[in-house]
Amino acid sequence: MKESFWTKLLFSFFAVGVIAFLGFVGSIITALFGGLMFYTPLVASLSVVIAIYVVLLIFNVLSRKTSNIILLSILGLSVLVTAGYEIKQAYINSIATVDDREVNLVQYEPFAENTKAVNLDKPSSYHIDNNLPKLDGATALYPLYSAFVQSAYPAASYNPYDFQTSQVICSSTPEAYKRLIEGETDIIFVAAPSLAQQKHAKRKGVELKLTPIGREAFVFFVNKRNEVTGISTAQLKDIYAGKITNWKDVGGANNRIRAFQRPEDSGSQTMLQKFMGDTTLMTPPKEDVADIMSGIIKQTSSYRNYKNALGYSFLFYASEMNQSGEIALLAIDGVKPDKESIRSGQYPLATEFYAVTAGSDNPNIQPFLDWMQSAQGQELVEKTGYTSLQ
Repeated sequence: MKESFWTKLLFSFFAVGVIAFLGFVGSIITALFGGLMFYTPLVASLSVVIAIYVVLLIFNVLSRKTSNIILLSILGLSVLVTAGYEIKQAYINSIATVDDREVNLVQYEPFAENTKAVNLDKPSSYHIDNNLPKLDGATALYPLYSAFVQSAYPAASYNPYDFQTSQVICSSTPEAYKRLIEGETDIIFVAAPSLAQQKHAKRKGVELKLTPIGREAFVFFVNKRNEVTGISTAQLKDIYAGKITNWKDVGGANNRIRAFQRPEDSGSQTMLQKFMGDTTLMTPPKEDVADIMSGIIKQTSSYRNYKNALGYSFLFYASEMNQSGEIALLAIDGVKPDKESIRSGQYPLATEFYAVTAGSDNPNIQPFLDWMQSAQGQELVEKTGYTSLQ
């Protein structure tokens, strides 16, 4: 009996070692292929369960019938759990998103064939032939400063994603402010800085100069099937403070409001914070994001167009750069967001956007800024889809 027991124990150690090794390899493979959130834990759990099952078999604890039932149960449960996960993911992925990370900016690249960047009706009165200012900015403003480049810069390749060599890139509002403050770029095209961005500049001894170059509407949107077509600024504040939580309280169906937010220091999130004023902003919805280096981290959820969703952005992005047709813009205090309501000042959430500089010694910066505010620069603002200063 002793020899039999030790032999079984030896086999058990060997079997558990092989299963643990295979489970480890499987976990690494699933993590590398994007399965860190579900498949990696599933493989690890199955490895443990199978190891226990094998040990019980080796020691003859289970009858053949019982072992077969357990094995089939393990396989069946694994299939059901996997199927449930995949069905859920397929449903989530089928719901449209409004996320600037999904926009392919190459279609607006200046001088590119079939570019969507607009042109002046007449030749530009201003050109820069050398010492080109380095440009960066918000995703929603890239089509505009691409048009500026197409009118004033020499014809060349300006890939918005080539951060190493291109003079004109688009890294998003938070990164653009960081790069400007660190002296890595000359002009950025963005909304006004957040409090954190202002503090960063102050710590670095950098003075941010904001030159207005156009006007835009800060807009809120819902699923196009939502009964609500308009809302008041007071109601919006109560929603984003967590005081109003159901659409029935603002004239809609009896359904929970899923109020999305944007990442910290993004232009639209900064605008929401300014809109809220002294009213405390509720904690945004979070989603788990898997990263092979950092593990599972939480980040602000991107807007998904659920039937009860509420989101926000700027008018040009929501209506021109993201033409899904599945969202509807809300009238605010009875006024719909469009160029006329922005220009007249009737739309309550109209705002200016800026070309922001931070003391670069490039001599072409100020003349370039002056030209952006000139008739030709403002023509490009209008033709791109924004509202001019005048």
